[in-house]
Amino acid sequence: MSAIDYEIRTDGLNEPQGFEPVSVGDLETLRPLPRISIHAFCETAETQAVIERLQQDRRMSKVNLRVTAGGVGAAANMFTSTPTPNLLILETATEPSNILHELAPLAEVCDPSTKVVLVGRYNDISLYRELMRNGISEYIVAPVGMAELMAAISAIFVDPDAEPLGRSLAFLGAKGGTGSSTIAHNCAFGISNLFSTEVILADLDLPYGTANIDFDQDPAQGIAEAVFSPDRLDEVFLDRLLTKCSEHLSLLAAPSLLDRPYDFDRTAFQPVIEVLQRSVPVTVLDIPHQWSDWTRTVLAEADEVVITAVPDLANLRNTKNLVDSLKRLRPNDKPPHLILNQVGMPKRPEISIADFCEPLEMEAVAIIPFDAPLFGNAANSGRMISEMDNKSPTAETFSQLAHLLTGRATIKKGKKSGGLGRMMSLLKRK
Repeated sequence: MSAIDYEIRTDGLNEPQGFEPVSVGDLETLRPLPRISIHAFCETAETQAVIERLQQDRRMSKVNLRVTAGGVGAAANMFTSTPTPNLLILETATEPSNILHELAPLAEVCDPSTKVVLVGRYNDISLYRELMRNGISEYIVAPVGMAELMAAISAIFVDPDAEPLGRSLAFLGAKGGTGSSTIAHNCAFGISNLFSTEVILADLDLPYGTANIDFDQDPAQGIAEAVFSPDRLDEVFLDRLLTKCSEHLSLLAAPSLLDRPYDFDRTAFQPVIEVLQRSVPVTVLDIPHQWSDWTRTVLAEADEVVITAVPDLANLRNTKNLVDSLKRLRPNDKPPHLILNQVGMPKRPEISIADFCEPLEMEAVAIIPFDAPLFGNAANSGRMISEMDNKSPTAETFSQLAHLLTGRATIKKGKKSGGLGRMMSLLKRK
């Protein structure tokens, strides 16, 4: 028996959905899809464009997706000699009275385990119920939206009872020496401390990482063991590699040794990050300043990206390149957050904040002034800024960043430091 006349769903998809499209903002609530194969057959250029856009989404990184021009008949012809994928997406303009007849040839060649999503032209509840009774997994009325289609696929393949995945926050400097790692460490500490949320800080700069120094730790194991032993990696093994930095913050430290080359393939860090996301609500990824296959992959798949820059020409050029590249890597996600650091360094010529942000077409969510004594003393003592001076404007900046990056709409009231006015307005709009 084929999937089309084989399965009657019992997970709620048999009920009419009202055909309301899912807003693009709802993409952020959807989890990444597992390793599945999808073949879409599109009769119109509009639907094909939506699916091609869907293919670029970071939540589809594990999915093998093919797109073919044609409808149900083309699918039936193709799969007479080849096995069907995990999911078929079929577009049809056939009238409701003839749709089941059109699907009959495909039913004869469709594997029982294959799910089917049908995109049709008619908003007909009776048709919807009839299709559900005959094993169609979902029926969507054209024109179909990308978020609507993603939600339909997610409803089929993502277990709603599974533990929710934690959010990943990736920090990257526009240039070496911008202080991106320091900001990542302080944000991780702030999120864990302010909200009593379990956070893991992963130092991905294996040869030169500084998280162990910043938190005054000297762990014997860390992220190197996780990356180089993917076959052993699970929650139990990960727990043995973590170092406790505070009540709610754990560190997956870099070895910070030059005893071997650290060359990684594109997906080397994916298993580690997946285990981290299953383990805690928030994972902070301290990414080294380099552009490689694996850093591109990590940045493309993170929930939030934070770029730290200082206000000079090289940083402006690099930030512009990063923002443009991330738009291509993450076409369906919001732009990265920009933090301007070390602003107002004595005797250093600087680009003004307005002139820095204008070509980027974005505002800085935080502006952190140059304060060598505060940051230097914190680094030398292995403490965070809020531990050194909880009432300083910079500590308040990190508090506001913690709220912004975790999506808290309600923020702690306090003194504003320069550059936080824009962030306050952003928070109010969330």
